[in-house]
Amino acid sequence: MNFFRAATRTSTLIRPLTNTRSSPMWARWLSDSLRTKLDQDIKSKPIVLFMKGTADEPMCGFSRAAVQIMQVQGVDFKDVQTFNVLADDDLRQGIKEYSEWPTIPQVYINGEFVGGCDILLNMHQSGDLEDLLVKEGLIPEELDEPKQ
Repeated sequence: MNFFRAATRTSTLIRPLTNTRSSPMWARWLSDSLRTKLDQDIKSKPIVLFMKGTADEPMCGFSRAAVQIMQVQGVDFKDVQTFNVLADDDLRQGIKEYSEWPTIPQVYINGEFVGGCDILLNMHQSGDLEDLLVKEGLIPEELDEPKQ
């Protein structure tokens, strides 16, 4: 967990401690209709990417990196639903409140929040992303070629 997320989970200045089982106080500003829409959007495809721009034309380096990491992993983009947060300011702010993650892009795999570009890159470098994608059936497991 990065410093920002850890700080927002424990700081009474940013997040008053009311009921630790409920969502953070600032997330209450997310409308029920937007929360319902985000719930549906996140489950619309196996991989959901909230990004700046589109997969064909990313509008920031972090979004471009997230797309490239998915491509390197062998993800078929027919399994990826992308949302351009620059086209809708409510979506741009709402997804940050929904996930309690302050930056874009954001990646969800089978309805579960994975993280942003930095997390995706770390998972890619460690092999954890490939393991997750194989486990979820989103990319085929690479078999070692037979030795001759």
